[in-house]
Amino acid sequence: MLKSSSLQLRVGLAGLAAMLLATPASAHHAMGGQIPANFSEGFLSGLAHPVIGIDHLTFVVAAGLLAVTKRQGIWIPIAFVLAALGGTGLHLMGVDLPASEFLIASSVLGFGILLALPQSPNLAGMIGLGAIAGIFHGYAYGEAIVGAEMTPLVSYLLGFTAIQLGIALLAAKVGRVAANLVDRTPQSLRYAGFTICGLGAAFTVSRLGL
Repeated sequence: MLKSSSLQLRVGLAGLAAMLLATPASAHHAMGGQIPANFSEGFLSGLAHPVIGIDHLTFVVAAGLLAVTKRQGIWIPIAFVLAALGGTGLHLMGVDLPASEFLIASSVLGFGILLALPQSPNLAGMIGLGAIAGIFHGYAYGEAIVGAEMTPLVSYLLGFTAIQLGIALLAAKVGRVAANLVDRTPQSLRYAGFTICGLGAAFTVSRLGL
């Protein structure tokens, strides 16, 4: 029974990887390049950006899965989401963060590695890394809202904060169920880590133009 469950988990992860790789990583704007003009457009754009930006989505899923590996691990995605708000603010203030797209891709690879390790690092370190990554992801989110009025700007921030927390919590729930189903330890989450490593490596190579 355990072998069957483990096989099902591996097949599911492989299917997820295939789906993610088939999605254009460059699609990062829900409004077709247009600046949101009202509350609903801002909110919908905020909801969509972390989902259609597949590198962002993969990272949020990784953060949610890492939350399963530690007590109080939910602070990893929370730190990421809060820092993303700050990163968006930096973009709106005109601060230049060089190589942000490369660092976003590298963050996916890094969190995949953390998830694949037999023993995860301490919680404080992962919270710190999540916050650093959040600054760069949030900086990228800011591109879609530059020049918007205050109402769509606020709703955009609400939208991408809500969707990222929701995805992270869902990933944590699925990860916890999968771990209990297979061997009652987070060890089974390493399969997801290997998958995310592969995606992160692909994103990183693409940012290098290789």
